[in-house]
This record gives sequence, C-alpha cells and structure tokens, in this order.
Amino acid sequence: MSRVQIVLACLACLASLTAPAAAQDPQAKTVVTVVASFSILADLVRNVGGERIAVSALVGPDGDAHVYEPTPADSKRIAAATLVVVNGLGYEGWIDRLVAASGSKAPVVVASAGVTPRAGEGGHGHAAEDPHAWQSAANAKRYVANIRDALIRIDPPGRDLYAANAAAYLARLDALDAEIRQSLATIPAERRRVITGHDAFGYFGDAYGIAFLSPQGVSTEAEPSARDLARLITQIRAEKISAVFLENVIDPRLVRQIARETGVRIGGTLVSDALTGPGGLAPTYVALMRHNAHTLRAALSD
Repeated sequence: MSRVQIVLACLACLASLTAPAAAQDPQAKTVVTVVASFSILADLVRNVGGERIAVSALVGPDGDAHVYEPTPADSKRIAAATLVVVNGLGYEGWIDRLVAASGSKAPVVVASAGVTPRAGEGGHGHAAEDPHAWQSAANAKRYVANIRDALIRIDPPGRDLYAANAAAYLARLDALDAEIRQSLATIPAERRRVITGHDAFGYFGDAYGIAFLSPQGVSTEAEPSARDLARLITQIRAEKISAVFLENVIDPRLVRQIARETGVRIGGTLVSDALTGPGGLAPTYVALMRHNAHTLRAALSD
C-alpha cells in the first residue's frame, strides 16, 4: 500500500467520526462553504461567489498539487463543505479518493468541463492530457461559467449575485486576454521559444504564440532522464532558445543547471500551478496572467 493510500485510509476512519456540518443560517451573509482543490481555483470561486460564500483551498499558495498528500484537516474540510471544486483533466490524482474517504455528500464540480484539452505526456497518475488549462484566459472564462452554474444550482437564492459577479469577472478576463495579446505582439518571431521547469504553459503558448519546452512533462512528479535532458540541451543550442524561466512551485536547480550548460540566460520566474502569497508575484489569477506576460515580454523583447 502506497503512502498516499495509507493516508487516505486513515482519513476515511476520521471522517466517520466527524458529525455533519450544521445547517447554514438562511439569514447569514455567508451561506455556501466551498472547498477548492488549489489556490487558483479558490480565487476564481471567490470572484464569482463574493461575500455569499466562504472558500478555502486544499493546496495553498506556492503549493504543488501534482505531489500533494492530503491531511486529516483536508478530510474534515471536505466533509463540512457545501460544494467541492476541482480542476479535472487528471490534475488532482488524489482528489476522488479524498472525497470518498471524507464521506462528503457535497457536489463536486469540474471547473475545466467543456475546455478542449491539449495533448500532454501521460504517466505518473496523469491522463494523456495537459491539465493546466487555466493558463489561457479564454479557458478561465469556461471555469468561471462552470463555477457560476454550480453555485446557482446549490444556492438558487443567490442566482442574481452569482450571475452579476460572474459577468463582471468575465469582462475582466476579456480585457486581460486582449491586454496579453497586445503586450506580447511585439516579440520577434525568432525569440518566441523558451524553456520552463515543467510543461505547464502549453495553453498559454497556444493562445499567445509562445513555444514552451521543458525537461519535465505535465506533472512535476516525473523526473527527466539523463537522455531527455541531453536531448533538450542539444535542442536549445541548435534552435538558439532565447531564455529559460524558473517557476514558483518547483525546485529551480534543474533549470539553473540547463542555463549554466547552455549559456542561455534566466529570464525570471513564471507563476504556474499555484498563486503566490498576498505579498508575492501573483496573489490572484489576473495578477498571475499579467505577471507571466510581463515577464516573458521583458525577457524576450531585449
């Protein structure tokens, strides 16, 4: 039995001892308790739900959901939740077992439902799909619509609030998408190939015309082989890759090694699979996308 399986078995025992959450006071401002699997989803939920909801993330700022191991506190939070929001596309390999172990009866909404998935490298618990769909503002709009609809289903009296909040946020995402396209439009075609720590930016690349290469696949669990790393270094030299970028959720040593061996400069840190803390580079989804676009533009336009 794996370590994660042992943890989940323990959580199931704890959940059986947890009393159901008390009914919400219909007069209270907060009437829906939402648990999101990771920080980016929690921010999207917060923008739609406003003060009518209380939302928390299982995997918090700068956390890596690829390798996350659930805790007893996670099981209790899910058991008490009104709604659970997950990314889907194989991103949270542990979430179904955690929900089952918690004994929760809360609906589980897949925020990425309806997104056209791009191919990714399978294995290590991931389907052969890239789960990082939020890295396109257009896809984030689909997330927001799914979250809005789920909140309305579970809390019909909040329909008008959720619809209005979602409409305002969708307009912000439209403006963000246009801003990123305009910001990156001036980067020369020959400088639009970069390296990141793992394959987290494929949707961003497809949407905004940047080619991302990486030593790791779509999951940070998968360690690159020496052969894969050598092949990537050869490709970097042959194609004159413009820059390599660190990520906020993974160990920077591998990317730094690639930079040393190839002489390609480090262009900065991109925010990939989690928001940063309140004082960090990107404490919200909009800030994440804006920061990544600004960092790429600054490094590739020189």
